[in-house]
Amino acid sequence: MVSFRLEVSLKNTKIIEFFKPNRRRIILILVCGMILVTGLLLPEQLIIPVKGAAPKDWNPKSWWYEPWGVSGVHKGIDIFAPKETPVLAPTYGVVLYRGEIELGGNVLFILGPKWRVHFFGHLNRSKVGFGQIVKRGQEIGEVGDSGNARGKAPHLHYEINTLLPYPWRWDGATQGWKKIFILNPNDYLLEKRRT
Repeated sequence: MVSFRLEVSLKNTKIIEFFKPNRRRIILILVCGMILVTGLLLPEQLIIPVKGAAPKDWNPKSWWYEPWGVSGVHKGIDIFAPKETPVLAPTYGVVLYRGEIELGGNVLFILGPKWRVHFFGHLNRSKVGFGQIVKRGQEIGEVGDSGNARGKAPHLHYEINTLLPYPWRWDGATQGWKKIFILNPNDYLLEKRRT
């Protein structure tokens, strides 16, 4: 009985020690909070990510269209253009990943303002690398037909994903719960044209 009480009191002491405020932990929490808030406050103002493209170059109804191959629904838009047309950074950000994945082929992931990750798929080639900072309008790659687009008309598959969930976007559509993380690019690319 004595050893059990001693063990419990030692465990409780460790828990209490962990939650005691200390200067380093408070500074770390404040810095992380400032980074989070700064990321949310940065302006985004997107441009269409294919040079010379206009809304007529994609079907706005293709976002969340189903059925769509093995993924079930289409979680982005396909912007059609001739092969090797420059792909532009729609906003400033930092390259998180440059590489190849089975369905997307040659891809890029760029973290931009508002904690949104911009995904570029089916690239012919990329012109930026991991960790590189890009500015709005900078050429980051070329339109292609890599991945599961091989043999189809060249296009850029463009998606916007948010790291901060938007739970109010969940709906009854197929895979509708994923809409809390995957945003409709039409809402952001066409925003300026509506105002």
